[in-house]
Amino acid sequence: MRFKLFCIGFISFFSLTLLAQKAIDTVDTPMGKIVIFNNRTWSLLNESTFNGILNTRVHQEVQMYNPPFNQAWNNESCFTGKNNDLSRLTDTIILNLNYKTEDDFTIPVKGVVTSRYGFRSGRNHNGIDLGLNIGDTVRAAFSGKIRYAKFNDGGFGNLVIIRHHNGLETFYAHMSKLIVVPNQDVKSGEPIGLGGNTGRSFGPHLHFEVRFYDSPLNPEEIIDFTVKELKKPELTVNKALFRPGAKPSENFEVDPLAANENDTVVNVQPILKPVTKPPVKVPTVQVKYYKIKSGDTLTEIAARNNTTVSKLCQLNGIKPSTPIQVGRSLRVK
Repeated sequence: MRFKLFCIGFISFFSLTLLAQKAIDTVDTPMGKIVIFNNRTWSLLNESTFNGILNTRVHQEVQMYNPPFNQAWNNESCFTGKNNDLSRLTDTIILNLNYKTEDDFTIPVKGVVTSRYGFRSGRNHNGIDLGLNIGDTVRAAFSGKIRYAKFNDGGFGNLVIIRHHNGLETFYAHMSKLIVVPNQDVKSGEPIGLGGNTGRSFGPHLHFEVRFYDSPLNPEEIIDFTVKELKKPELTVNKALFRPGAKPSENFEVDPLAANENDTVVNVQPILKPVTKPPVKVPTVQVKYYKIKSGDTLTEIAARNNTTVSKLCQLNGIKPSTPIQVGRSLRVK
């Protein structure tokens, strides 16, 4: 009993000062889940009062449909609205991407695009892949709250999902290490994990998704991955965004003069065409992989691809003594 009283008093005393610390782990106790911070302090995690709604206006607008779109708060499932069908959208909903501040955006990693949104290997690739080295810092794109942070055995590997104040969720997959915990508040630009090659991945990269009520949309609809900036401060959400493999150019605005009797136009405003910036030329980094064959060694693979064993180890997060497996793909460039 004395120990319990001591713990409760300790948590109350430090509850305010620990909020600014970095969480590194959680422990389940009879009193609830305790968060352990990087300065060797800890605090009781309050999970019971949050209903998952960070943007009341957007949530009210999507509740007009029958059945309404779901967006539950679930720390154990990466998808929370499996019955949502955003092809039923008849409204145009405007999202303010910089919901909290005028510059509430950070590029998750600064690597080049290695694979785009769209059809790939017979199925839709629901995100965009960004090149990185194992151990590179991955950062939150927008401010929000961590909904999911754990290893996902469905192919994502170490996965973090953040629900944002602007109405979106972002996915960060294949990381080597997670440095946030569920229900933790994060700001744009805060580290959330380290780059890796976990899950269904054939080389170090970050798989990055942008979703609205569990439906993926092309991240290049809102982000210019060349200049590492938002394309525009607002996103016009309509059903065209959620066509499988949709490109940004396939988005459209609902014309209130041409709308039929089943269409409802919400928050329609004149769409200002953004000023076209001159293209920025950046060096193109070619990413190349080699499929290991029987009898191969790291030395032979390095020589065959005009590189070194040291470079191969750095790109793939392995050591020179690590056994290589036939059929595995190694990044060689």
